[in-house]
Amino acid sequence: MYSQGLIGADSETEESEEFLAAFQARIDREEKIEPNDPMPQGYRKTLVRQIGQHAHSEIVGMLPEGNWITRAPTLRRKIALLAKVQDEGGHGLYLYCAAETLGVSREQMTEELLSGKAKYSSIFNYPTPSWADIGAIGWLVDGAAIMNQVPLCRCSFGPYARAMVRVCKEESFHQRQGYELMMTLTEGTDAQREMAQDALNRWWWPSLMMFGPHDSESSNSDQSMLWKIKRFSNDELRQKFVDATVPQAERIGLTVPDPDLKWNPEKNDGEGGYDFGAIDWDEFWRVVKGGGPMNRDRIAARTKAWEDGAWVREAALAHAEKRKQRMQAAKVAAE
Repeated sequence: MYSQGLIGADSETEESEEFLAAFQARIDREEKIEPNDPMPQGYRKTLVRQIGQHAHSEIVGMLPEGNWITRAPTLRRKIALLAKVQDEGGHGLYLYCAAETLGVSREQMTEELLSGKAKYSSIFNYPTPSWADIGAIGWLVDGAAIMNQVPLCRCSFGPYARAMVRVCKEESFHQRQGYELMMTLTEGTDAQREMAQDALNRWWWPSLMMFGPHDSESSNSDQSMLWKIKRFSNDELRQKFVDATVPQAERIGLTVPDPDLKWNPEKNDGEGGYDFGAIDWDEFWRVVKGGGPMNRDRIAARTKAWEDGAWVREAALAHAEKRKQRMQAAKVAAE
């Protein structure tokens, strides 16, 4: 889901030049790389890091919205939010399965998350103090995710690309759901309109940070694009998001909290686009490194869930082993 998954990715390999050239030729021919295919260790490591971080983000992303399920204002909103949170859990499952095809276990990925070695998107380290935040997350956060994820449907790694097809369909629905919620608030009372504007004010800049650092500061982005794990650079995706989202805000009477925002008819090769203000990268790196307002709470919640679910995992493994033994015994008896 998130370009931040490439932070710190290791793309160094020890393979021969002939092997790397042959692998790149497959990529250039738009062939899908499958789990059992030979691949550079850098390619594998980058995928494990990105897919794992993407999976963590989907699971941790359930927490800020799940916090509002019991407080949703209507039964319709409650049902919709329940369905969305369930979808996010499913996305995490697809992605953990895709990562496992690369030889990493779910236990290892989870342990790295809980220890702080693995990251999840910094956007989920912000609090959700009002109901409008649920709309802002759907509209902005899922909207930014879609910008990242639709190109991933053409990722060179087969299991990741195939998983993203369904994920993108559901995320698109989530984005429309969030926007509809924000529209409803802007058509309501003065207090509801102020709530919607406040949510936009707080989520706008963190949403722009979701695309990761500037291309000039993203040392692994070029290699990832060469391998066609990514199809667009961080700055290209961020620009697409701004150009798509600003008119949506104007349509429902909300103001994007950026005094430097203005239309530039010369941008995007003369097609036009928005110039926007400078992002606070100090805040971005502080949150990525665990200094976000909710980082401690998010990790504590995931740790508790992992520990509380230990008996379920142990029971499932024991059942699977017994079933395997029964099948083997039946096979021997049949012979």
